Amino acid sequence: MSAMDSQQIADLATSERAKSVSERFGSTERPRSPVERFTHALSNSTVTIIVVIIALLWSIPTFGLFVSSFRPPALIASTGWWTGFVPPWHATIQNYQAVIHGQGFGQAFINSLIISIPGTILPIAIGSFAAYAFAWMKFPGRDFLFLVVVAMLVVPNQIALAPILSICTSIWLTGQYAAVWIVHMAFGLPFAIFLLTNFFSALPKDLIESAHIDGASSFRTFWNLIIPLSVPALASLAIFQFMWVWNDLLISLIFLGGAPDKAPLTL
Repeated sequence: MSAMDSQQIADLATSERAKSVSERFGSTERPRSPVERFTHALSNSTVTIIVVIIALLWSIPTFGLFVSSFRPPALIASTGWWTGFVPPWHATIQNYQAVIHGQGFGQAFINSLIISIPGTILPIAIGSFAAYAFAWMKFPGRDFLFLVVVAMLVVPNQIALAPILSICTSIWLTGQYAAVWIVHMAFGLPFAIFLLTNFFSALPKDLIESAHIDGASSFRTFWNLIIPLSVPALASLAIFQFMWVWNDLLISLIFLGGAPDKAPLTL
């Protein structure tokens, strides 16, 4: 056995001894503090079951309203909703027919969908492109333009911007709904850009650089990497924007009027 072989065997024995010591000390679990024990107790299945039960109890009133909507008005006034599960059943859709066909409610519901869906998609689509440019692209005046976007969130400059954009669409070449979509986009775009820019900027820089090194264009990087990784932010923004447009009355009333064929559900 040469001196070099002896040295390699000695080094191997030393490394194995060190590994066994580290494993022995690593396997020893340190005592948990009261806070850690409490946190561990909250993460067990019992607490999960309790939370699910609370959520179900919280949903009972809504479920009761849903069941009552299929019962005749006389039974709703005289008995509880839980009696709807006892034969004979008196389920009916008369209540929904009365609501939908009464006073143009059904048409107003469709009008609100026509207003809200494009009014949600347009700010998210345009805002996501702009947010990607602000987050990962270099161009002159980027910081100043982003400062303008932030200023539009805290200063009511949108009050001046929205009428300007709406005047451009008042030619009615594409119908009155286009003006409402543009105005809602003007109001929702600054918030969309601000929110998505902050989210896009927090994505791993190495991932974006690797895509560019592999030859991916800016659009492909945006579509194949940024969008799939930003689904939570896009979903949150869609909820906020849709609820705001759906509940809005003033803009729809101004640009569409109160005619039954154009009026939204809020009117």
